[in-house]
Amino acid sequence: MDKNFGHYDLKQFMEDLEELNIPLSDQQISQFIKYYELLIEWNSFMNLTAITDFDEILKKHFIDSLSIVKAFDEMKEDIRSKKVRLIDVGTGAGFPGIPLKIAFPNFDITLLDSLHKRIKFLDEVVNQLSLVRISPIHGRAEDYAKPDKLREKYDLCVSRAVANLSTLSEYCLPFVKKEGLFISYKSEKLIEELREAEKAVSILGGKIENQIYFPLPSSDINRNLLIIKKIKNTPSKFPRKAGLPAKEPIRV
Repeated sequence: MDKNFGHYDLKQFMEDLEELNIPLSDQQISQFIKYYELLIEWNSFMNLTAITDFDEILKKHFIDSLSIVKAFDEMKEDIRSKKVRLIDVGTGAGFPGIPLKIAFPNFDITLLDSLHKRIKFLDEVVNQLSLVRISPIHGRAEDYAKPDKLREKYDLCVSRAVANLSTLSEYCLPFVKKEGLFISYKSEKLIEELREAEKAVSILGGKIENQIYFPLPSSDINRNLLIIKKIKNTPSKFPRKAGLPAKEPIRV
């Protein structure tokens, strides 16, 4: 194993990657370690994550972000090596966008977050890891989903943000091209939330395609990926003005 990995014990991380069928080069592993180090450094003076233990960050942030490959496996074509245009809405400290960029360098990624200091952190990560074709952007989804900005320009939208599915769909589906996908990371099976979101998803031009429920590798942490396909253009009145999608979600 590369000596640049220093004192870090990566045995479980490598096993988890193998279970997800994600081969990484030494350079990519080094990028994950540098990302961890920057996260801890910046977390000392700003709130980026409540998780600071090395092994927990590997599992609960990095492997969790990469677990989206479970959804990729369900697709008709393997998109991992393609030039997919992806937006991560409410990216926070860069999850899942940065891990996805490290693992799949061909992806062209936008990281969108409403907090400027997080974007400063992400700019530093992008610079320190020498990542290309990845753009941290400071702003709200309600503003950047306008026709003159980033509306319906992406093959894939992802979000690990904590919000109900109706709200998240209003934030995310406007960014997705017709025939593209919105994949929402959730922690549990969401029968009631799914039922309540069906109308919103339909109104916004989407269709709930699949729900993939599984434990993260070698853990009792359950993950639920909701796959929503964009089947028609989102009506121009969505997303509504700032704050409304969260305060007044589209309901049945």
